[in-house]
Amino acid sequence: MGFGSYDESEQQEVDADFDDDDAVESEQSHHDGTLEFENGASSDELLDRLAEIKDEDDDA
Repeated sequence: MGFGSYDESEQQEVDADFDDDDAVESEQSHHDGTLEFENGASSDELLDRLAEIKDEDDDA
Protein backbone atom coordinates (compact mmCIF):
# COMPACT_ATOMS: atom_id res chain seq x y z
CA MET A 1 0.00 0.00 0.00
CA GLY A 2 1.51 3.32 -1.05
CA PHE A 3 1.05 6.82 0.21
CA GLY A 4 0.41 8.30 -3.22
CA SER A 5 2.71 9.75 -5.78
CA TYR A 6 4.49 13.08 -5.68
CA ASP A 7 2.83 15.62 -7.94
CA GLU A 8 4.88 18.73 -8.72
CA SER A 9 1.82 20.49 -10.12
CA GLU A 10 0.45 20.78 -6.56
CA GLN A 11 3.50 22.71 -5.38
CA GLN A 12 3.37 26.50 -5.25
CA GLU A 13 6.16 28.93 -5.90
CA VAL A 14 6.79 31.41 -3.08
CA ASP A 15 8.55 34.69 -3.76
CA ALA A 16 10.95 35.04 -0.82
CA ASP A 17 12.90 37.93 -2.32
CA PHE A 18 12.78 40.69 0.29
CA ASP A 19 14.23 44.14 -0.10
CA ASP A 20 15.87 45.94 2.80
CA ASP A 21 13.44 48.80 2.13
CA ASP A 22 10.56 46.48 3.09
CA ALA A 23 12.13 45.49 6.42
CA VAL A 24 11.01 47.03 9.71
CA GLU A 25 13.74 48.70 11.69
CA SER A 26 13.71 47.70 15.36
CA GLU A 27 13.89 51.34 16.46
CA GLN A 28 10.88 52.07 14.27
CA SER A 29 8.57 50.24 16.68
CA HIS A 30 10.26 51.35 19.91
CA HIS A 31 8.12 53.28 22.36
CA ASP A 32 8.32 54.62 25.86
CA GLY A 33 5.29 54.43 28.05
CA THR A 34 3.24 52.34 30.41
CA LEU A 35 0.36 49.94 30.10
CA GLU A 36 -2.17 49.34 32.81
CA PHE A 37 -4.80 46.62 32.80
CA GLU A 38 -7.52 46.02 35.33
CA ASN A 39 -9.86 43.10 34.77
CA GLY A 40 -12.16 43.80 37.72
CA ALA A 41 -11.85 40.32 39.25
CA SER A 42 -10.08 39.49 42.49
CA SER A 43 -7.32 36.91 42.69
CA ASP A 44 -9.65 34.53 44.52
CA GLU A 45 -12.26 34.85 41.76
CA LEU A 46 -9.65 34.13 39.11
CA LEU A 47 -8.33 31.09 41.00
CA ASP A 48 -11.87 29.76 41.44
CA ARG A 49 -12.50 30.15 37.72
CA LEU A 50 -9.22 28.36 36.94
CA ALA A 51 -10.27 25.47 39.19
CA GLU A 52 -13.62 25.30 37.34
CA ILE A 53 -11.85 25.17 33.97
CA LYS A 54 -9.52 22.40 35.18
CA ASP A 55 -12.52 20.43 36.48
CA GLU A 56 -14.25 20.80 33.09
CA ASP A 57 -11.11 19.46 31.37
CA ASP A 58 -10.95 16.47 33.74
CA ASP A 59 -14.61 15.62 33.02
CA ALA A 60 -14.09 15.65 29.26
